[in-house]
Amino acid sequence: MNTRLLIIAHAPLAHALRECALHVFPDCWQEVLALDVPPHEAPEATLSAARALMEQQGEASVLVLSDLFGATPCNVAQRLVDGLQSRLVAGVNLPMLLRAVSYRSEPLDALVARALVGGTQGVMQVGAAAPQNQNRRPSHDQEKHHHQQ
Repeated sequence: MNTRLLIIAHAPLAHALRECALHVFPDCWQEVLALDVPPHEAPEATLSAARALMEQQGEASVLVLSDLFGATPCNVAQRLVDGLQSRLVAGVNLPMLLRAVSYRSEPLDALVARALVGGTQGVMQVGAAAPQNQNRRPSHDQEKHHHQQ
């Protein structure tokens, strides 16, 4: 059974990320869930909605992805995963989500590692003149400052 993914983020990010995932992987519609947190909703109401989504998943393991560590969606998600067969990763981005969807059949701990790698490898500076998917030899100046990035 595939691990389910639950995105808990500030509205409308959770549903927007889910729609992007469905664009790439239309078959994942049952396994990727989204909970948008409205600006003035009480954390208890968000937690209640999140628990309802989790209950629908039964005994399935769940990887919860949140947008910002320390913000309400992440704080709610921390309370949600406590004691469950689930993990929480904060700082969700689209590369992270797509990597997680791609490997959702792997065990939960392996999926967490894949999601983290996807999230970090998907963030990069792109030069305007460089052709896509081709490595350019860095100039001396770029090479000199590469360790600081």
